[in-house]
Amino acid sequence: MFPESAQQVIRDGAFGHLATINESGSIHVSLCWAGIDGNNLVLATLTEQKKLRNMRREPRVTISFETQNTNQWGLREYLVVKGRATVTEGGAPELLQALAHNYLGPDVKFPPMPDPPPGFITHISVDHLGGVGPWMDEVKKE
Repeated sequence: MFPESAQQVIRDGAFGHLATINESGSIHVSLCWAGIDGNNLVLATLTEQKKLRNMRREPRVTISFETQNTNQWGLREYLVVKGRATVTEGGAPELLQALAHNYLGPDVKFPPMPDPPPGFITHISVDHLGGVGPWMDEVKKE
């Protein structure tokens, strides 16, 4: 359900746009870094934020990632992941450091503080993939 071609978009450091559901039913969107843990996406957050409160209350999320690839029709490829989020405490500084190598460079120290809080890890199980890219051919075969 999470083809290698879709996972590669994440490994290549595409920024994610995470959509969560506010208590009012409206949508909250925030930029995120994402990683892969098995067949799940993982996100790290240092402090309590609206997106965490939203995901704890309503775990359904959607994340879109724009690639740097253009397909044969001249369209920019993009990946859409729909899934369910589980938020756990701790581990955010370590995950952010690992993700920072993709997003900021190989020699960066992140978070840039001496004693960061333990934060939160969000695991997102992948329920559905969409977008424009080679992963769609793989999804259609399933």
